[in-house]
Amino acid sequence: MITTTISDFRKDIKHYFDNVIKNAETLIINRGKDRGVVIMSLDEYNSLNATNHELSSKANKKRLDSAIEKLNQNKSFRKELIE
Repeated sequence: MITTTISDFRKDIKHYFDNVIKNAETLIINRGKDRGVVIMSLDEYNSLNATNHELSSKANKKRLDSAIEKLNQNKSFRKELIE
């Protein structure tokens, strides 16, 4: 996570954007007391949205927890993919 002020951000926007994209960083721009803006890459944003969707219902969360438990107990199995 990178933190900066709006003034420093303006001075070197390209540098900050490059760091966010290349290093999967999250950039926080402080805008005063308890105010700010968060910038993240589109890939990171899409990943967060996908995770949020997967955990949005109790049924989905339960299935994911069950799958993780099976993996941890070595009770999983491989399936061949159809080409």
